[in-house]
Amino acid sequence: MSRLLGVSRATLRDWRDGPGAKVRLTDCPRCTDGQLPGADYAHLLGLYLGDGCLSALKKGVYSLRIACDNKYPRLIDEAATATAALHPSRPVHRVQAVGYTAVVSYWKHWPCLFPQHGPGPKHQREIKLTNWQTTLVTEHPGLFLRGLFNSDGCRVANWATRPVGGELKRYEYPRYQFSNESADIMALCQWALDLLAIPWRMPRRNALSVARREGVAVLDRYIGPKS
Repeated sequence: MSRLLGVSRATLRDWRDGPGAKVRLTDCPRCTDGQLPGADYAHLLGLYLGDGCLSALKKGVYSLRIACDNKYPRLIDEAATATAALHPSRPVHRVQAVGYTAVVSYWKHWPCLFPQHGPGPKHQREIKLTNWQTTLVTEHPGLFLRGLFNSDGCRVANWATRPVGGELKRYEYPRYQFSNESADIMALCQWALDLLAIPWRMPRRNALSVARREGVAVLDRYIGPKS
């Protein structure tokens, strides 16, 4: 049968012994009945909205690029791991640029997973989540925030003074900050914080702050200092 059909014996054995048709690793989980790894997707979505982009190449292929600061090798590793989890059949590349490393993956179906893709900067166009994206982020809001804050946020030490016994005393406290020019992305960050009951405030139009102790403690479980 192998000679007659021109099909390898290994393939014929798979057809004979396999439980049925298998989804190829190159298939898109949105175009088939596949399942997205929700935790990795929520994390990568946050990274994409912060420091990611899609670029159209030849033959319908797109490149997903996540720009990562060279100062934080752990974050580069996490971006590569999350990308590989969504497209495990192809390698994830690390392309060195001036001051940063681009985590890059090529696939025809990246726009299926990131329908927010479009021309121009993100802050100049509408950024809204689809229903299926909203469901995944609702299930994993902490990882979505991890992606956002690791892209456009930071954990810093603030200080303030107050009178104690007639003298000014200085005390320090940790605070998370998130900055983004897109009002839509800022609203998504606020929504995810609300899902975790984390109090936040807006000192400026494009800047968000989490400074209350209980809120910082929750974010420390999901994010923590960059490294």
